[in-house]
Amino acid sequence: MARAIAYDCAFALDMARAAEDAEARTAAARRGAFLTPIAKAYGTETGIEVANLCIQVHGGTGYCEDAGVAQYARDVRITAIYEGTNGVQAMDLVGRKLTGDGGETAMALIAGAEATIAAARDAGLTAEADALAAAKSKIEGVTRWMLGSDDRDRAAGSTPYLRLLATVLGGHYLLAAATEGGVEERALAAFWCAQMLPRAHAEAQAVCAGADQLYALDAATLTASA
Repeated sequence: MARAIAYDCAFALDMARAAEDAEARTAAARRGAFLTPIAKAYGTETGIEVANLCIQVHGGTGYCEDAGVAQYARDVRITAIYEGTNGVQAMDLVGRKLTGDGGETAMALIAGAEATIAAARDAGLTAEADALAAAKSKIEGVTRWMLGSDDRDRAAGSTPYLRLLATVLGGHYLLAAATEGGVEERALAAFWCAQMLPRAHAEAQAVCAGADQLYALDAATLTASA
């Protein structure tokens, strides 16, 4: 899914230069800019997770240098720091990218899943379509909450919001492929919708928790209670 997000981002940035009319170029540029922090942060976090799982699959051997996978884990870890740490990417997403046009680009990106949901129902992928529809509805509500929140609450929910978007986009891309693909594409979409999309509802709750809990303890309070 990290690759699919990167492809969508790259295509949008290409169309920002290649589209025939100015309005289409502007829309594509905004879409590419919005997807950029998602592609970077989710892509690097996925790479780290894959490397960690690779060690786990190898068992004790994976922790040893002979297997070679430990080196992959060390090498990939820096990617979440390069080109702006992933926390900075998340804050950029909910700051300039989300609010810059009043959420228009975000809502248009999310709305793109509607056609996929309809096509999936027509293809007999009812359970998967229902799962994506529920996640889409959730992220629409969360996005409206973010747009109506102050800077502090938006920043507090920035990382789970980025992960929420990536998770729902993942379901969108996989289900779109499944409606036109074969057994493998359908199996992968079914797995994502059953195992990964439910995480979107937990991430949504974290997004809307606000910033108060993050500031419940400060240096003065800790010093006084020591």
